[in-house]
Parts: sequence; C-alpha cells; structure tokens
Amino acid sequence: MKNRVLFCILACVLMGWGGVQLKMAAQQAAAGGAAPSLVLPEEKHLQNVRQLTFGGQNAEAYFSKDDKQLIFQAHEGEGTCDQIYIMDMDGKNKRRVSTGKGRTTCAYIFPNGKRILYSSTHAAGPECPPPPDYSKGYVWKLYPEFDIYTAKIDGSDVKRLTDTPGYDAEATISRDGKKIVFTSLRSGDPEIYVMDANGKNVKQLTNEPGYDGGPFYSPDGKKIVYRAAHPETPAELADYKELIKTSQLRPTRLEIFVMDADGSNKRQLTKAGAASFAPFFHPDGKRIIFASNLENPRGRNFDLYLINADGTGLERVTYHPEFDSFPMWSSGGKKLVWASNRNGKKRGDTNLFIADWED
Repeated sequence: MKNRVLFCILACVLMGWGGVQLKMAAQQAAAGGAAPSLVLPEEKHLQNVRQLTFGGQNAEAYFSKDDKQLIFQAHEGEGTCDQIYIMDMDGKNKRRVSTGKGRTTCAYIFPNGKRILYSSTHAAGPECPPPPDYSKGYVWKLYPEFDIYTAKIDGSDVKRLTDTPGYDAEATISRDGKKIVFTSLRSGDPEIYVMDANGKNVKQLTNEPGYDGGPFYSPDGKKIVYRAAHPETPAELADYKELIKTSQLRPTRLEIFVMDADGSNKRQLTKAGAASFAPFFHPDGKRIIFASNLENPRGRNFDLYLINADGTGLERVTYHPEFDSFPMWSSGGKKLVWASNRNGKKRGDTNLFIADWED
C-alpha cells in the first residue's frame, strides 16, 4: 500500500530495506550492540513507541471506540492474501476475524464494539485474486470482486452489505455508528458513497473524472476527509480512462480533500503533486494527519504529516528513511497507531507501532 487501499492495496509497503538495515547496523555497532531505537530524535510528537507486530505485512490498524482493541489487515509469505485480525492494544490476543478466503481490506469496528466492517473477495472464490498488471507501470488494482461485509466481533454471522458490479471497499463508519462511507466503482468511475449502517439508502457524494477514495468522517460526523487523483491534462485523462477499463489506477499523484458529509463544499488541502493518502482527523476536528512522499514525489519514502483542516500549517511528523503510513489517533488523541518499515526482521517487513502522542 488502505489499500486507504492499499487500501488499501499498497504494494509500496514492500519497498527497499537494504540501505536502512545498513544504517541501523551501523547505529547498533556504535551503541555497543544495543537494539536500534524505534523513534528518531526528530520525531518529537512520538513518545514511548512500542512495536506491536514482528514480521510480514501488517497495515491499516484502527482503534475500537473504547481504544481497547485494534483491527487490521495482515499476511505473511508469498502467495498469501491479506486477512482481517483483531488484537488488544498492547499487541496481545491476536485472532483472525475474516473468513480466511480471498483477499480482504479496510476493516473497522462499529462504535458499539459488537460488529466489524471489512471488504472481501471471498464470494468470488477462496483463492487470492491475481496481482495487478505492472506492464504499464506501478498501478493499483481495484478488484471488482470486492464487496463490503459486516460480522460479529468474533468473525461469525457474516452479512453482505453491497452486491453491485465493480469494486466496493475502503469503508469506514461515522462516530455514532449510523453511516458508512466507502469507495465504489459501480458507476464506472471510482467515487465516494455513503449508506446507512445496514447498507440501505446509498447516496453518491463525489462525481468527477478520476479517483476519489479512502474516506474518513470527522469526529462530529459533519465532514469527510479523503484522497483524490483527478486527471489534469488530456494525456492524463486518456491514461486514466484506459486503465480504469480494467479496474486499475495509477496512484502517483494523490491529494488530500475535505468535504461536508453531504458531499457539498469540497476543497483541496494539499497541492504537492505527490502521493498523499491515508488521511485521518484528530479528535479535536481541527487537524488531519496523512502519509505522503512529498519530500520526494518520485521517491518511495513515505512519512506522516500534519495539516490544519483549512490547509494551513503543514508539519512533518516522521523522519524514518523508509515507509510510514496509515496513522490513526485514539479517541482522546493521546495515542497514535501507524504502520512502518522501521525495525523489520527482513526486507519488506511492515509492522504496526503505537506511540504516546505529544503535542
């Protein structure tokens, strides 16, 4: 990658690791063999950093409303697909809650703590869908087999909420548990939609050529933050239209947007020409955290950034030389969870970390 598709489908979490290993090895040797620190001196907002997973691909970890559990997607090894897991906030008691079939992405826990929400391809078959076609460069695959499901917190009682042709994923829930916002390709263009928690009363919120997705509600439910890639030239539009015929997308330039919950008053917060994604509101509703490669839009190093909800006050949060993304604050804003390549056991490991947030 959230997969948010990497959204939830971010293969970029598999980025190169050799240089970082060498740097950390040098630091370790200089420290007399001590383990490398999980946080860098520049990362002043992150205190008491703890690593929660230790190997494989782990991403898109989101707190339950009571902040006691995390739900996330993970897989380990070639030929395996992401499945959905829940664990305690300290990384203990990990258990799978998806079906174990197909590919899954973008999970969330309902505010009442009794049910979960995620997207899956399992209805189309138990096998992993084929990987994207990289013959045309780095692309995301918006698998048309994805639909949105709910289940009890233990994974039982699976119920399907969407059953339309095309990709349905990237779903999250309003703080009051009444609305689900998600991304769908049902119109032939990836747009953001909203529906009731039972899948009824679907309404389209965006309607512009290009990709709109990865939406999250503000704490008061009045706004939605999301990422978007809108073609700006005839050549970009032609490239986009050709790729979307096969449910593919080129995510090299994504910007952060905010709109009112009814789809009105859309405004662009970033104009960096970089790949910015995974935005999330601070509980105060005034700030947004997101991931981006804006220091080098042609590079593969993603870091976390803060920005005010009006687009001012951009601030860098992480400085690790590899991938940092998928941030989410706890309900009171005292903790931050995110995914990172730091301290991996092997090349390409992406693990989950939690820190005390220091303003």
